[in-house]
Amino acid sequence: MKIKLTLLVSLFYISVCVSQKKWTLKECVDHALENNITVQQNLLSLELAELNVKNAKGNFLPNLNASTSQGFNFGSFLGIDGSRISRDTRRNSVSANSSTTLFNGFRNLNTYKQAKLGVERSQLTLEKIQNDISLFVVNGYLNVLFAKENLAVAKTQAEISIKQVEAAKQRYEAGLTAKGNLLNSKSTAASDQQNVVSQENILAIALLNLAQSLQIPSKDFDILSIEINNPSAVLLFNNSEVVYLKALSTQPQIKNAELGIMDADYNIEIAKSFLKPSVNFSFGANTSYQHVQGRKDEITIIDPVTMLPETIPNGFFKQFSDNLGYNFSLNVSIPIFNRTQSKTNIARQFINKELSQVNLDNEKLQLQQTIEQAFVDAKAAAKTYEASKTSLDAQREAFKNAQESYNLGASTLFDFDLVRNRLVSAESTLIRAKYDFVFKTKVLQFYYGELNLD
Repeated sequence: MKIKLTLLVSLFYISVCVSQKKWTLKECVDHALENNITVQQNLLSLELAELNVKNAKGNFLPNLNASTSQGFNFGSFLGIDGSRISRDTRRNSVSANSSTTLFNGFRNLNTYKQAKLGVERSQLTLEKIQNDISLFVVNGYLNVLFAKENLAVAKTQAEISIKQVEAAKQRYEAGLTAKGNLLNSKSTAASDQQNVVSQENILAIALLNLAQSLQIPSKDFDILSIEINNPSAVLLFNNSEVVYLKALSTQPQIKNAELGIMDADYNIEIAKSFLKPSVNFSFGANTSYQHVQGRKDEITIIDPVTMLPETIPNGFFKQFSDNLGYNFSLNVSIPIFNRTQSKTNIARQFINKELSQVNLDNEKLQLQQTIEQAFVDAKAAAKTYEASKTSLDAQREAFKNAQESYNLGASTLFDFDLVRNRLVSAESTLIRAKYDFVFKTKVLQFYYGELNLD
């Protein structure tokens, strides 16, 4: 009983520890990269590309095939000496053959190089997917932090409203204000409490979205609330061209598109190889054994000295040795005319190379436009953030004055609520502007190759 109780306590402790775990940004990104289905699919594609390299390397090796057979003849057959005999016989045969390509217009060599290039392209495709997932998780993480700060502001405003209700109640009981002011204070407090519930729902949805992107259960999921200090409105880069030039050498989609042109070159060379002669070498060996049912394995020969007939054994191993034969051949194939198929294929591969070049230009253009848009967005976010800070400072001062005026009875609750609502709006706007600016800055850092998740 004591052991069971200890075990239950241990399991409960482990469960509590798991439920209380808060994920860091790096843990979220690492988990997403390790468990994302698209990443796993591309990892399998990478394994297939590596197998293609092994397959292409095998084309340089000779093949080797062996075969054996056993047959029965009933009735007339050709004997060992070539004469036709009417007997029931059993026959065994064994053969082995090997062939290799000595030259085929460097087709095997280019296929091997292309297969190795395929591995590199698969790795770049995987890296591009991992980059996209990392940015998506970073955005989701910041959305949760944004929702948490909004919730904290909402709770603070709700607490202020509760205090205002208490103050209004005291003034009403003291006969200093009408009951309508007390009711208005209660209405404002109820509205602020409703806003807290709304912000809690927004936070729950943000956590759910992040958990789903990590493909983990959303129950008890939470992240570590890191402090996002007020960022500097000064951009890390002077212009988008600096980021773009660096991204050309760091972004995997650009490298992949460049390798696509090399891949097209290999396809051209492979297509040209079908216009060149090919040389193949083959070698084979075979032997057989034949047995007449009901007779011994022996033959009669004439002794060259005595000129008398002599019977000698002719068993399995002797026949295999005597019947052993070899063959080899060198085959040269010269293409002359194949209904213009090879030339048409070469022309097709040249067009594919032009398409690969256009694809590279398109990837560069998309990257440049994305970075330019990100830079403009970051500049706009910086200006919005600075304006939001100025607006919040002004609203805070206005709120202090309105609060003092309201406490002294110099202003109505309606006027006070107007100022307070503007303060709440300014705080929310600043939070939104801060996280928007932080994320857009991280996007630029990502394209520059300096995104740090720690």
